[in-house]
Amino acid sequence: MAVGAIRPGGRTARVRAAVLRAAGDALVEHGYEHLDLADVARRAEVGKTTVYRRWGTVAGLVADLLTDMAEHSSPRADTGSLIEDLRANARLVQRTLADPRQGALFRAVIVAAACNPAAAEALHRFYAVRIAEWAPCVEQAVQRAELPPGTDACDVVRAVSAPLYYRLLISGDPIDAAAADRAAEAAASAARAGVYAPASRPN
Repeated sequence: MAVGAIRPGGRTARVRAAVLRAAGDALVEHGYEHLDLADVARRAEVGKTTVYRRWGTVAGLVADLLTDMAEHSSPRADTGSLIEDLRANARLVQRTLADPRQGALFRAVIVAAACNPAAAEALHRFYAVRIAEWAPCVEQAVQRAELPPGTDACDVVRAVSAPLYYRLLISGDPIDAAAADRAAEAAASAARAGVYAPASRPN
């Protein structure tokens, strides 16, 4: 399905929004392994044939849900300061993962990606888009000489969110603002030290 073909405010957009909301609710409540297109259609109050025709499979529905999540994610910050930009990124991730519904939804989607190649591909695309959106804050820091030349901007952005996802999926520790700030500061410190600059890495 081509997202660009959806007419904003039209019936197609309303149906898509209702189905994706229902799919998210079902994922949160029952997990990927119990996600059922007929149940999603019932929740969304649309015909089953509409859901089967437009999304086809559970994996296709999850893929479009991730597309929708990327479309509605907050834009990146541009403060003119590396640490403030990274802190803004970390706080955005923190608020998302700490939210009861959004956190549960991300857990379910990650489980889906572990079980299904199509869902995994959709999840990889989702994060590629998000990382690419935030990478310029690191590239601009290189241009301002805040970071060594050649610093891998995508690696720095990944380093910001990784500790927060560890808390979500592994440790169960609180995903709070303090944890977000520490993640941003650790990533910024490592970047300044040249950890993400190829020329500074040992052979």
